[in-house]
Amino acid sequence: MSRSIPKLIFAFTVLFFAVFFLYPIWNTVQEAFFDPDGEFTLSFVGAIFRNPIYLEGLINAFKMGLFSTIASLVIALPLALVANRYRFPGKDVLTSLLLVPMILPPFVGALGIRQFLGQTGVLNTLLIDLGLMNPATPFDWMGEGQLFGVVLMNALHLYPIAYLNISAALANLDPAMEEAAENLGCHGLRRLWRVTLPLIMPGVFAGSTIIFIWSFTELGVPLIFDYGRVTSVQIFDGIKELSGNPLPYALVVVMLGTTVVIYAISKWLFGRENFASSGRASTGRTLEHAKPLTGWLFTALFAATTAIAILPHVGVILLSVAGDWYGTLLPSEFTAQHYIDALGHPLTVNSIGNSLKYASFSTLFDITLGIAIAYVVVRTRLPGRHLLDALAMLPLAVPGLVLAFGYFALAQEGQAFDFLILGEDPVIILVIAYAVRRLPYVVRSAAAGYQQTSVSLEEAAQNLGCTPWRSLQRVTLPLITANLIAGGLLAFSFAMLEVSDSLILAEQAQHFPITKAIYALISALGNGHYLASALGVWAMLFLATTIIGAGLILGQKMGALFRV
Repeated sequence: MSRSIPKLIFAFTVLFFAVFFLYPIWNTVQEAFFDPDGEFTLSFVGAIFRNPIYLEGLINAFKMGLFSTIASLVIALPLALVANRYRFPGKDVLTSLLLVPMILPPFVGALGIRQFLGQTGVLNTLLIDLGLMNPATPFDWMGEGQLFGVVLMNALHLYPIAYLNISAALANLDPAMEEAAENLGCHGLRRLWRVTLPLIMPGVFAGSTIIFIWSFTELGVPLIFDYGRVTSVQIFDGIKELSGNPLPYALVVVMLGTTVVIYAISKWLFGRENFASSGRASTGRTLEHAKPLTGWLFTALFAATTAIAILPHVGVILLSVAGDWYGTLLPSEFTAQHYIDALGHPLTVNSIGNSLKYASFSTLFDITLGIAIAYVVVRTRLPGRHLLDALAMLPLAVPGLVLAFGYFALAQEGQAFDFLILGEDPVIILVIAYAVRRLPYVVRSAAAGYQQTSVSLEEAAQNLGCTPWRSLQRVTLPLITANLIAGGLLAFSFAMLEVSDSLILAEQAQHFPITKAIYALISALGNGHYLASALGVWAMLFLATTIIGAGLILGQKMGALFRV
């Protein structure tokens, strides 16, 4: 391959990220710190901290992120430790099922939780039937415990990210270190606390950082739970009065600053290369066969975790086939009419077509650019290639809500991205937004493929007369096809069900993607929430297929896709 091509790839990637990643962020920062006369000011940001409503929103958002992260780790850490050390009945199936919660956007799953925790929901009905609650004064779980509901939904959706990262860190941990501690009298919990946890901490914090950022900026679940006093919803509401009002920009900057600080602290404390996994492990880890009773307890632990985690999905499925479900443990009647109505509803039919279009174009772009970036990073010695890798990973560290807000502000009439709106059709800007957000998955997958494929194969092809480009095309790319399929599947499926970009950038009903259509149906009167559930089940089945496929291809390496 010509030496100029890696340089062109580097230049194009830097230019692309400068225009469609850094510039929207800079524009938002500029609007927050400069008055209409171009003078620097801190008054807009200061107003956020002086306003008790905005301050409460920030505190609630921080609680949402912190508690969701802690809850995810509490769920994931014991599971990863057990799975890494023991064999037990049904382990292979149960560890695969742990990824099931990722198959549904949490704001769709919130429909199921709302059905369980509503005043006339399943939980109150059960407590009334058991005589533990007065039917005249049922407890309002959704009114009094909105934060709890959001944290629960986030934790049940995001704990697989922590599990994947911790599992990958444990798999790379040299067993000889734990054995040495054991020989020196450090056993059980003391060994876990003094040896294992410190060695896997980079992996723990890699997953925790992503979970915190996603939870801190979560938009869909608070909207469904009517949890309005949280920063993400305040930003969403502020879009309606964007013209001439700097406070939404300031609010976005405060949110961005918080996530940057959290990310920087985690990188500073735990961003070093995991020394526990440097080099090759001196011994292979041998899994212990758990004693019969202990083994079945482990089986029950994994099964119970999955059962609780899929409750939102069960609720959505039941809603999608419920003829009537009010004040009973299960729907009083069942019907398939909602699926028929959903497939015949113009909003749902258009939304499926729109999402297929947006996700397909963005995934094709991601695969093309991802292959190129990964090649430069892994196969060349180009100065600055590590900067290119870090740049490609940055979208994981920046909240999607921040980028979506930046695109929306720049797409207004007379702004820099106005030309990207074709009439009222946001197809170009949505494709770009989806592509930027999902590029890291393809880059990491392609890079893993290059690392697993010996460069000597390309060199042998070139020695037999192949040009560098032809050897890449005929030898390397076929060998890393599985990795590209895995990364492409994840990029495509997550783009199909993207929430922040879809809710903010798609304004006209004929251009709604699936998630915006689901949100519109939830807000509609009549059978809207039933139709939304039916559409959500379709989305669930689609994403389940793609995530399971990617998981089978990548295995434990899948955790690297959720690491910055």
